[in-house]
Amino acid sequence: MIVKDKRKKFREVLKCRFCRDKVEEIDYKDLQVLQKMVTSQGKLYSRKRSGNCAKHQRQAQQAVKRARFIALLPYVG
Repeated sequence: MIVKDKRKKFREVLKCRFCRDKVEEIDYKDLQVLQKMVTSQGKLYSRKRSGNCAKHQRQAQQAVKRARFIALLPYVG
């Protein structure tokens, strides 16, 4: 008989990296930061995955969209 492990696995709660570093606004020209927020396919990581708070997730989303429009980031991988 096979017994499955019923214990729940809890992930560490991620603290928003921008709140930790006391960043006021996310700049669309800061490509090193923006590339960490985007998958290899060009999709934005979710709040749950990236650990951002709601305020900084919205700012990151807007910054990525601006960077794509100016062709600093590709739309697709």
